[in-house]
Amino acid sequence: MKSLQRLEMRQGQGLVMTPQLLQAIKLLQLSHLDLAAYVDAELERNPLLERAEAESFDGEGGFDGEAAEPRLAQDLDLSRGEIESDLDTCLDNVFPDDGPAAREAPGGDSLSLTPAPWGNTGGSFDGEDDEAPDFEATLTSESTLREHLAPQLDLATRDPMERLIGGFLIDAVDEAGYLREDLAELAEQLGVRTEVVARVLSLVQGFDPSGVCARDLAECLSIQLKERDRLDPAMQALVSRLDLVAKRDLAALRRLCGVDDEDLAEMLAELRQLDPEPGRAFGAGPVEVLVPDVFVRPAPDGSWLVELNSEALPRVLVNQSYYATVSRGAKSDTDKAFLSDCLQTATWLTRSLEQRARTILKVASEIVRQQDGFFRNGLAHLRPLNLKTVADAIGMHESTVSRATSNKSIGTSRGTFEMKYFFPEAIPGAAGAAAHTSEAVRHRIKQLIDAEADDVLSDDALMQRLRGEGVDIARRTVAKYRESLRIPSSIERRRERAARAVR
Repeated sequence: MKSLQRLEMRQGQGLVMTPQLLQAIKLLQLSHLDLAAYVDAELERNPLLERAEAESFDGEGGFDGEAAEPRLAQDLDLSRGEIESDLDTCLDNVFPDDGPAAREAPGGDSLSLTPAPWGNTGGSFDGEDDEAPDFEATLTSESTLREHLAPQLDLATRDPMERLIGGFLIDAVDEAGYLREDLAELAEQLGVRTEVVARVLSLVQGFDPSGVCARDLAECLSIQLKERDRLDPAMQALVSRLDLVAKRDLAALRRLCGVDDEDLAEMLAELRQLDPEPGRAFGAGPVEVLVPDVFVRPAPDGSWLVELNSEALPRVLVNQSYYATVSRGAKSDTDKAFLSDCLQTATWLTRSLEQRARTILKVASEIVRQQDGFFRNGLAHLRPLNLKTVADAIGMHESTVSRATSNKSIGTSRGTFEMKYFFPEAIPGAAGAAAHTSEAVRHRIKQLIDAEADDVLSDDALMQRLRGEGVDIARRTVAKYRESLRIPSSIERRRERAARAVR
């Protein structure tokens, strides 16, 4: 049997992940903060890129000049023929231009790349000063818990060994003000006896804030009660059984502490006045505000107007005149190759940013169309939705929709929500009824519990109520949703009501 070798030509189709396409995919899933950092790095590296100047607010609800999309396209097409000649390819190979139909939402809502006027905070209003004061310059840094404790240690002792051990203990304190490390292990690390570490720990526990450096909640509360001269035997017994306090087992607490109902109520009220996490008042990080990528507001005709947030949209342009000037003076092949690479990178970045904006806007508009009931009537009308439904409606791949909704948020009159929030899991309806979302069911459980009168609803009772409303749900699911809302069980709620009745 002979083996033959021959050449054959076959034609087939395949998807080639070019560096430019990979860049577009990467930019799509970035948050606006990560995108801004990426663009800043490109602006420093690429001399042909420059930041576009933001439009000035005209004070009448709009921006001077044309919309952002035509302007970006106009700046891009200044020398389209020259760019395609330098890149030896057509710009439409990877980023095909959307036709007129692609610029409209499936429900007829217009997709606008024009920034939302009421989302802009950088413009001047009614002739106010263009240069607003720098608010960040007026802020002062908040001292950390360690910075607050270290000076107290210097004043409390002059012994170098105690200062060393005390500094070690302060460094080991967590953000809540607790010492989670074992004293024996700390003593072994320091090479001293455990009794020495315990003595210094007792010294540090007397520092402000009261209760700091405690090893558990009971010790933290005991330190605070001791400073108030309220740590009597009855209160010690109460603090030693915080599990009964959490369960609101008043009968067991009365027997344990040897007090009557009135005294127990006063002790519990005093316990509630204490701070269970004394370290939280120090060194708290800055609150991260969720900045919307898209704004949604009602239109005069009853539909929804979906607009990009200009503050979260980086604007860069290719400096064609600078490229033309520099390229004429380039002599060596190395310089020409560098300029060609810079031009290619700059061109693809501007195209990627424009395509990213269009994709986010298109996906957000379809989400608004699908969740119209939520935007009009609230959480109870949030309907089940998945990525495939949105992808099929706008003619995109499911993975593209997933990337477009990652790390993005929508600003509405009801608040700012992550885009992933609008894709809740579905809970089937009972007896063929429509499906419900998990968020809507949680909301309904909270409503039923808040409306409790004399009769406290158990998880079984809640399950029967929901099934009567057409929600096919199990008791364990009701319990899971109730716990996620941080609502105690029916037994604990009954005990809490009894405690309030005594007070």
